[in-house]
Amino acid sequence: MPHQSYLPPPCHCTAIRQAARQVTQIYDRHLAPAGLRASQFSLLRAVRRHEPVGMQSLAEICVMDRTTMSRALRPLERDGLVNVSPGSDARTRLVQLTPTGLSLLEHMAPAWEQAQAEFERRFGVDETTGFRAMLSRAVVQMA
Repeated sequence: MPHQSYLPPPCHCTAIRQAARQVTQIYDRHLAPAGLRASQFSLLRAVRRHEPVGMQSLAEICVMDRTTMSRALRPLERDGLVNVSPGSDARTRLVQLTPTGLSLLEHMAPAWEQAQAEFERRFGVDETTGFRAMLSRAVVQMA
């Protein structure tokens, strides 16, 4: 929780990053029993929604560059949660959940929902709806 004398930073980027860190901590705490971080769970969810998905496409969906995506996928691949395989040509790589990854995603869905509920409870349901709409608009407009 911010200290009572908290003053928001004059920089939009800093304020957004501070808020993101606070929210991420909520999700990380709920996902910790599975040994996952919120960023990893989000990535697994994105793969599930779009699989099989090319690594470049997945990077674009997640608003990441391909190098960062490759680094983010490595531990998930190492732990047997995703499979990264050659695509239709030498430059493409396809990403899919493994059965273990799908099982973990399904098993941890209630924890994710608990994190969602905690955020809504702490931030406010109406505020959360408006906040998500604003963030979605920012992602589209900044692209």
